[in-house]
Amino acid sequence: MLPALLCALAWGWLGTSAADEALAERLKLGYKDFQDGDYARAVQHWQTAAEGYARDGNPRAQGHALLRLGQAYHALGHYDKARASLEMALALAEQTHDSLQRAMALGSLGNVRIATGQLQEAETLLQQAFDLAAQAEYVALAASVANNRGNLLMTRADPGAALAAYQHSAELAQRAGQSALAVRAQINAAAAALQAGEPAQAKALLDTAYTALTALPNSHAKTYTLNKAGLTYRDLRARWPIQNDALLLRAAEAFRTAADIAQHLDDPLAASYALGYLGHLYEQEHRYDEALQLTRRARRFAQRLHAPESLYQWQWQTARLLHAMGESNVALDTYRQAIGTLQSIRREFSSSYGKAPAAFRTTTGRLYFEFVDLLLKRTARLPETPQKAAFLDEARQTIELFKAAELQDYFQDDCVNATEVSETPLDHFTQTAAIVYPILLDDRTELLVSLRQGLKQYTVPVSAERLERVVRHFRQALQENKERRYLKHAQRLYNWLIRPLEGDLANLPVNTLVFVPDGALRLIPMAALHDGNDFLIRKYALATTPGLALTDPKPLKREKVRPLALGLSEPVQGFSALPYVTDELATLKSLYNAKLMLDQDFLIANVEQALRTGDYGILHIASHGQFASDASESFILTFDTKLTMDLLEEYIGRLRYREDPLELLTLSACETALGDDRAALGLAGIAIKAGARSAVATLWHVADKAAANLVSTFYGELRASDVSRAQALQRAQIALLNHPDYKSPFFWSPFLLINNWF
Repeated sequence: MLPALLCALAWGWLGTSAADEALAERLKLGYKDFQDGDYARAVQHWQTAAEGYARDGNPRAQGHALLRLGQAYHALGHYDKARASLEMALALAEQTHDSLQRAMALGSLGNVRIATGQLQEAETLLQQAFDLAAQAEYVALAASVANNRGNLLMTRADPGAALAAYQHSAELAQRAGQSALAVRAQINAAAAALQAGEPAQAKALLDTAYTALTALPNSHAKTYTLNKAGLTYRDLRARWPIQNDALLLRAAEAFRTAADIAQHLDDPLAASYALGYLGHLYEQEHRYDEALQLTRRARRFAQRLHAPESLYQWQWQTARLLHAMGESNVALDTYRQAIGTLQSIRREFSSSYGKAPAAFRTTTGRLYFEFVDLLLKRTARLPETPQKAAFLDEARQTIELFKAAELQDYFQDDCVNATEVSETPLDHFTQTAAIVYPILLDDRTELLVSLRQGLKQYTVPVSAERLERVVRHFRQALQENKERRYLKHAQRLYNWLIRPLEGDLANLPVNTLVFVPDGALRLIPMAALHDGNDFLIRKYALATTPGLALTDPKPLKREKVRPLALGLSEPVQGFSALPYVTDELATLKSLYNAKLMLDQDFLIANVEQALRTGDYGILHIASHGQFASDASESFILTFDTKLTMDLLEEYIGRLRYREDPLELLTLSACETALGDDRAALGLAGIAIKAGARSAVATLWHVADKAAANLVSTFYGELRASDVSRAQALQRAQIALLNHPDYKSPFFWSPFLLINNWF
């Protein structure tokens, strides 16, 4: 970025007065701090410069400062602030007809969109930036944008296309004389080739780039590129075992060189990463003492710079090393520190920029589970004491933090934060419900269950891998309606998840089981578990919630539950007809005097207006809906378009701040992809996303006549003042189970009550 700044100074539009020189000095100081990795100080300098140029009426210089400010906010992970600054910079660039600044602002905005998971918008912005840069022959900028487009394609898990984008970037950078950018793009190309399953091509690209990299003059940028090269060599080891030793040595060399240069240049952030990554190599080789020394040095550099995005990684690595060295007590404390640091940045944390997306649980989420694993092993050896109870509660609260972070990662916003409403533990609100909290670990499954006497731990010797395998077979057999197959799996899962609790439950007045499912358990209906004689739904009303802290434990206000009922009975947009939807909505009209919107009236504009002007306690939608791995691809079908999750949140979210928010959202014809954990996470979080106290939704699409029967019974039962939402759904499911045409769990079990069960 320095050449653009010097060019701007040469143009003279930063001004020549003493005041202007002071502001120009602020810009330079911000740039130096940015290059040193001190993004917070860079923000201070660039914010001051932007405000000063605004007062002086210098829009070009103000836009330049705002552009830099947005890039610093992006580096800190403050994406909303970054977007706001960059949009202001873009507006000023358009006002002053500054095509270079406009292209840079568009490209930087595209980067922010990648980080926040808005990939379609990112592609549009990056394409606009590239076209503008190419048209004006800003070859270096075009090369930078092409590199970022490669990052976008890697985030989309399209490494083949990313490889082409990176190679194009390298060619443009070479033409522009930008050797450092060319090397960075080539290293990115190597990572893309590796992801595409071409390790030989990856190594050839990486070796060529590394040779060129070592010849570059030492700089802050060089240290970060060396770290990237080291990580790529490290990852290549797993794909090319025959080259393991050579690749290990090259990775270590890259990290050591990066650390030496960073310390010479006094760049604590680059030094922190280089030493931490080198420590991880030693950890992989089981050289724990050396690994711990390097990791502690990495921690000190991160602490010096107040860089939590680096610090939590080395706290985590330290905890792993201490545990491996047998120092469990200190390891537990260090895990606590790592989780606390991560929580401080979680709302701004993005883990998939520039690389293929991975499930949150298998990346950053492992931190939470490693700590809980160690903690629960300790509690299992303790007698029933207050200390054991405190440890069990800490374990559950830690997984609660994970679940909130996982939902945020899925929806890519802070929707869950607005719903963290319950400061009192939810299990204190009821004596007739037991809350079952499964935690799936590598070597076992832990069940934390809230009973009248407190939280109790049950350890089941079934690994997460084995349990999830049975869960997936069970879901497939249920959805395909194959009795012999699903019954076997239903009984096995009952023995693992329910049988251990039966003795304690039998002595308590429990009529409801609330599950907080983990991982693949979100894919299945607990109602269909079978004890060898009957289904679980016969014994208990059932509910599920994505997290206890995310549930608003308030009874249904029956006097304020007039529904808005929406539905499609006709085939539209390539989806089949749902002829019994008409009956479903008619029931709501007769029971509750619901306002109806059917077929041609079920338009997105009508829905928005009704929710804005009406006072509804229930929103019932009888239409096709799909939950996908990517939240942006999840939708509910309307007559004219698709209602996305973001629009659903926007429309219903207005009700969140009323005295009486939406009590119930019902989706009677939705489905999640078979075996798709991410899609099931979206279904589990739909009430949170929409701002409703609870939701009823289906795991798979059920014949609409059966759905209409169940929904009608559910709403009829819900009118009784002594019946909870969970009990109303239980009675409706049992009624369908007793019907000779619908006794298979295929018809009645996929209906889930999500979140508030009262």
